[in-house]
Amino acid sequence: MVSSPDTAQSVAAYAKGSHQFSGPTDPAADAHWPHLQSRKGFFTDTSICIGCKACEVACKEWNRNPRDGDLELTGWSYDNTQALGASTWRHVAFIEQDHDRIEAARESGRQLVDLGMPTVRSGEGVSRPADVTPPDTPEFRWLMASDVCKHCTHAGCLDVCPTGALIRTEFGSVVVQDDVCNGCGTCVAGCPFGVIERRSDGTAAPTTRAGERKGEQPEVPKRGVAQKCTLCYDRLVDGEEPACAKTCPTTSIKYGDHADLLVTARDRVQQLHDQGLTEARLYGANELDGVGGTGAMFLLLDEPEVYGLPPDPRVPTADLPVMFRRAGLAAAGMLAAAAVAFLGGGR
Repeated sequence: MVSSPDTAQSVAAYAKGSHQFSGPTDPAADAHWPHLQSRKGFFTDTSICIGCKACEVACKEWNRNPRDGDLELTGWSYDNTQALGASTWRHVAFIEQDHDRIEAARESGRQLVDLGMPTVRSGEGVSRPADVTPPDTPEFRWLMASDVCKHCTHAGCLDVCPTGALIRTEFGSVVVQDDVCNGCGTCVAGCPFGVIERRSDGTAAPTTRAGERKGEQPEVPKRGVAQKCTLCYDRLVDGEEPACAKTCPTTSIKYGDHADLLVTARDRVQQLHDQGLTEARLYGANELDGVGGTGAMFLLLDEPEVYGLPPDPRVPTADLPVMFRRAGLAAAGMLAAAAVAFLGGGR
């Protein structure tokens, strides 16, 4: 649970004040926090991820999350956690690619570069095209990527929550108050990334996920309520970085001020493009996308779909203003038609 006098003020102000559903904005300011902090977030550079899963382990240990059911091999390469869920807040995906798929990834990235992005500034301050000469293409490679909640600028889960269990923190992250959540599952449908989930209670997921084999699984806490990454809010308030970023041995997971991470991410893409790795691209860094950009950004080496990410995520509540206007026009038209029928019938 997240509770403080500032939190109570923010929730009250959020209920009374205006709220932006789309476009660029500071999410903490939009939530009317009285004492703003700089927005925090992640930049995950998948090009240097080694798939060690240290982030998964650190996340589970720090947050005391139970394991996901009985321990069984999935047959999905080295990926036995499969996806993000109520008890897995960090998930490392393993994706095998052959020569043809690598070439296709580089070609799709080259097309993005041909559209004019990005350019690299020379020492004289003049922009020059990125060098897109590809290096020798390997016959096989692994793509490894540590996925996490995106902490969207416009978070669908937060906007649709009927109880106020989901709140926006002063750091711009989105946190679930498990003692307020009633387990309705509305947030699950509201997330365009499929991140948030109710912890298994026999209705949101098969009961076998609780671990019924030989009594191996300890009692699962907080069953039936929504759970997801908190950006280690309890660590942030003490000035510490999230557990996953702290334990990452290659600095693939970087934590810091969102604005600084955005600069770092763009510089890294340009660096890889200079090396001929045209497949490098950013995900979640566009504040004009359907979620207003994300607090957790990613450098990908192929199309988002390859990583199980939506290519054009859109928060469901983004269309609410348009829907309200259209509903108002429809209501006005019905009233006008009724008035015409009434007046015409009286003659």
